Parts: sequence; structure tokens; C-alpha cells
Amino acid sequence: MLNNLERMDILKIIDKYYKENVALRDILLIHSRAVTKRALIIAEHHPELNLDKDFISEAAMLHDIGIVCCNAPAIHCFGTEPYIRHGLAGAEMLRREGLERHARVCERHTGAGLPLDEIIDQNLPLPHRDFQPETLEEQVICYADKFYSKTRLEHEKTLEEAERSLMKFGMAGVERFRHWAELFE
Repeated sequence: MLNNLERMDILKIIDKYYKENVALRDILLIHSRAVTKRALIIAEHHPELNLDKDFISEAAMLHDIGIVCCNAPAIHCFGTEPYIRHGLAGAEMLRREGLERHARVCERHTGAGLPLDEIIDQNLPLPHRDFQPETLEEQVICYADKFYSKTRLEHEKTLEEAERSLMKFGMAGVERFRHWAELFE
């Protein structure tokens, strides 16, 4: 898997933003590799979905690149943004790299996607627009991400644990996650 990623310059992009924070880079890579592996297994098990595996591999590795901009000291993030904005920060970074499609994954993977009404109702520090995954590839990466934390890198969550972690965003996200579980498992 990494040989393909290296050819696609994914690691060069990560290194560009993480050269000063090796501990965070390691967390990002361990987490992103786990998400990538799960997303690619889903793609392999569902040929009928005709998923773009190369894109999934690249975008899953980059989906959390924006954490470096956030304030989350428990995972060596010493930026200024609230953690919930890591997807937006990552999208900005990837747009500067000319990776619009990958940027969309970044900004749409938080929770089980964040619709406009949830952003407004919960007064989240995000622009007032819809941030739900749209393409199947975006949905697969968002779904796979819910099984891995950046604080317990060795632990793969069960479906129930992943659902519980989504409840802080409201039941609508849990329902989206359950739909994906039916589709992807």
C-alpha cells in the first residue's frame, strides 16, 4: 500500500506540513493507515459499488491532515483552531496542493458528516453550509474513520463503540452511520 502512496506523493504532502512535529506525524500516519486499510477492504468486498480504490487510498491517508492546525494537546496538536475545524483546515491545505476532490473528503468526514441544521442548532464553529459526504468514496472514508481514534491508536472500535462516539453530534449522524453499516458491512 505505501509504495502506491509514495508514488502519488502523499507522504511528501504529509511531510510538508508535519516536519516540525514528528510525534503528531506518527499519530496521523498510524490512524490514517488504519482508516485506509478498512476503507480499501470495504471497496474490495463491494465491487458492485465500483469505488475508486486509488482515490480512496490517497484521500483516506490525507483526510486528517488538518489536525496540525488544531489545539488538541493530548495528541500533540498545538495549533489554534478548535478540533472540530480540522477538516476545514485540511481542506484548505489540500486545495493549496491542487487536490480539490481530496479536500472535499477532509471537510466532510467529521462526525458522520455535519448537515447545516446540526451546525446551526449546536452552534458549531463552522461555516453555515452542509458538510455531509456525498460520493460513495467520501462516505466509505467517513465510515471507516469512525472505527479509529487518535488517542487509542491500537484499538479498533466495535460498531456500538463507533455509534456511541457519534452521539455527541446527535442521532441523525448515528442514523447515517447505521445506514453506512448496512451498505458497507
